Amino acid sequence: MTTARVGFWSGLALAAMILAPGAALAAWPPQEGRGACKVEVRRDVPAVMRDGVALRADIYQPITAEKVPVILMRTQYGKGAAQVQPARFQTPDWFASHCYIVVVQDVRGQGASSGVFYEYAHDRDDGYDTVEWAARLPGSNGKVGMYGSSYVGATQWLAATAAPPALKAIVPSNTASDYYQGWTYEDGAFRLAFIEPWMDETIAHSAALNRKDTTAAATLEGASHEMAKWMGFTPYDRLPIFAPGDPARAPYFFDALKHPTDDAYWQAFSIERRWDKVAVPVLAFEGWYDAFLDGALRNFQGVQAHGATAEARRDQRIIIGPWEHLGWGRPDSPVSPRLHDIGEVADSPVNGLTLAWFDHFLKGEDDGVLTGPRVDYFVMGENRWRHADAWPVPGVRDQPWRLSSDGHAASVMGDGRLDAPGAAAGGPADSFVYDPDDPVPSLGGHSCCAWSSGPQGQFDQSALEQRADILVYSSAPLAAPLEIVGPITVVLYARSTAPDTDFTAKLVDVFPDGRAINLANGIQRASYRQSLTHPTPITPGQVYRYEIHVWPTANLFKPGHRIRLEISSSDYPQFDPNPNTGATLATTTARVKATQTILHDADHPSAVILPVLPPEAAGESVDHPPSQ
Repeated sequence: MTTARVGFWSGLALAAMILAPGAALAAWPPQEGRGACKVEVRRDVPAVMRDGVALRADIYQPITAEKVPVILMRTQYGKGAAQVQPARFQTPDWFASHCYIVVVQDVRGQGASSGVFYEYAHDRDDGYDTVEWAARLPGSNGKVGMYGSSYVGATQWLAATAAPPALKAIVPSNTASDYYQGWTYEDGAFRLAFIEPWMDETIAHSAALNRKDTTAAATLEGASHEMAKWMGFTPYDRLPIFAPGDPARAPYFFDALKHPTDDAYWQAFSIERRWDKVAVPVLAFEGWYDAFLDGALRNFQGVQAHGATAEARRDQRIIIGPWEHLGWGRPDSPVSPRLHDIGEVADSPVNGLTLAWFDHFLKGEDDGVLTGPRVDYFVMGENRWRHADAWPVPGVRDQPWRLSSDGHAASVMGDGRLDAPGAAAGGPADSFVYDPDDPVPSLGGHSCCAWSSGPQGQFDQSALEQRADILVYSSAPLAAPLEIVGPITVVLYARSTAPDTDFTAKLVDVFPDGRAINLANGIQRASYRQSLTHPTPITPGQVYRYEIHVWPTANLFKPGHRIRLEISSSDYPQFDPNPNTGATLATTTARVKATQTILHDADHPSAVILPVLPPEAAGESVDHPPSQ
């Protein structure tokens, strides 16, 4: 269904298109909860940046004699939309009614703003300049907070690393700590299903409209209806919809391909390298199936350890629900069916908590909001909320579950086993053939941006597991519940007939009736096994030890369920298929098959390391999202 994909940033109310026919829709945004201030709106108000470029904003001004704080959103997705739909934030007018000046600005080269758009490049300086400009607006008390999701979260973090004096708090949702690792690439693999559609359907298209390039805009609009075809086009550096010879259409796409390692190009934008500049409290919102979960948790930890002030190091809070990038749990939110069925317990509390966060840090109110450090997280399977004061959650114990078989683990029909801690060596090796012309299809996962148009969310993997190029290792049915919370590591001893290849891992919860529900996944490009900055090929036939970083999750495996690990070499189109040649599909069309061998004997203890939370360490759980 392409209609849901076309609008996933646009602000159009498209959630109805992807719900079951006849499903009841709650009105969004709800009208209750408005504040006491009446609001006036001024459109297209210019702010002049340090280089003379004018960026334009809509300003929602509360009618009050008091000086009030400013809440700022800097967006490339249209200031008129303000990320209200699909079922995300309250309207700027709603926030302004609580006696805040709300400023929603189009970033450089987008919407009504002047200048030339290039993702990330201007948002640190422009963010600084805009924060300081907003602090001086008539009626402002000089304090500024920022909010928004995805790239609008990136504009917050980039501004925070510039440390404008007027910035006092940020509330980023669904955003990362780095624009190489965990945004454009993941452990060496190109995040194809996110990057190509996102750039085509949103930032390149809207930038073309901004510069009045109607030809480019029409081409990109047309391509948005055929992204499944265009993601199969190789080499990527000749992708015609982005016009390789046109330096204005999508130069950032081709630059991303030219920089497949974590080099100076990416480091200029990195948040992680500038955690020590961040001087503000942060309230972050994330989802277990979001494209940027891993980076959000890294930001949570990183600012605690390296933040510029004691307040910043202390007041870090993150809330993680069973959400995807756009699906925030609400009835009219575009969340994958299984997650949608969880119900109101999974609704995002983003608007109420954002308001409380700003009331506390911008207005100085003692409103009872819980600051930090704190992690509020949803445990799937149990479908309840818990909290902790650190990440990883205190009390978690790493448990190695060993891979084993009689040498025939290919497909769910094989004999692959996942043995509990303490088991003996795991038997002869397993092999499969990886063909980059027939990669394993993505079914759910943590890509971006809506489940109806990309590999995101929670789905039954059982039919997929019948493929011969997936090794399937399953535990015995559990006699007692087992709760896991945190990042997962797969230690894999493997050899390949190729000079470079990929290994993928997926953790699955198998129900007694055979449903196999994906929880988390990861990938490791073999040449990036030791370094993201200096990749090195592998020697065909040689055994290497790999650590596959499977993204974090929280799940209660119930009695009678089984823990399952899938191992393969592709996950398409979530990631670009490795052609097994030592090159990539960014620059070549050549592909060869590779034979992959996974060892799990006494000398090669392949295992999945599960972050088990014992009952005595789990703490209290509640049946509602956090409210303060």
